[in-house]
Amino acid sequence: FSSSLQINLRLILVSGKTKEFLFSPNDSAADIAKHVYDNWPMDWEEEQVSSPNILRLIYQGRFLHGNVTLGALKLPFGKTTVMHLVARETLPEPNSQGQRNREKTGESNCCVIL
Repeated sequence: FSSSLQINLRLILVSGKTKEFLFSPNDSAADIAKHVYDNWPMDWEEEQVSSPNILRLIYQGRFLHGNVTLGALKLPFGKTTVMHLVARETLPEPNSQGQRNREKTGESNCCVIL
């Protein structure tokens, strides 16, 4: 299993701490979250989470769903890809209050011109 067929991910925490991990193209976002959780870096101790299920990956500003594989993202081999790692129970909501209002009215509450 040569490293040329592996994808090097540099994961960045909200605190700015980073760590690099190697994954295969078949690894999904959920696999990565589990691997990182099982191999939590010593210097990330303050950010330790209670479960791998709340770890979310963000790539190019988008949250990755658990079943997305690295291969599907067409990440380059032999180069480092940067992703953000955040602890989130659910996938993003702009803010919980706005989210609830929007669900009721079915329209966005941004950019309303009166």
